[in-house]
Amino acid sequence: MYKITARIDGMMCGMCEAHVADTIRAAFPDAKKVNVSRKRGEATFLSKNGLDSEKLKQAIDGIGYTFVSASAEPYIKCGLFG
Repeated sequence: MYKITARIDGMMCGMCEAHVADTIRAAFPDAKKVNVSRKRGEATFLSKNGLDSEKLKQAIDGIGYTFVSASAEPYIKCGLFG
């Protein structure tokens, strides 16, 4: 699993956050734990397949927001028994 972090400009409200989250889920069907914050100007999610930044850029730009950048890092589940 990979943790994807995308920087996004143009989000102003909670509906913007929901719109971006729905778009990520549609573009990346394997996306888990999608979290979008207008205050931080970013979206994070987990993916098995890693980062396809061009696909993410097209999805975000296609709904009227500005894709700034994206990064991926390996995700290691931490927890009481992990």
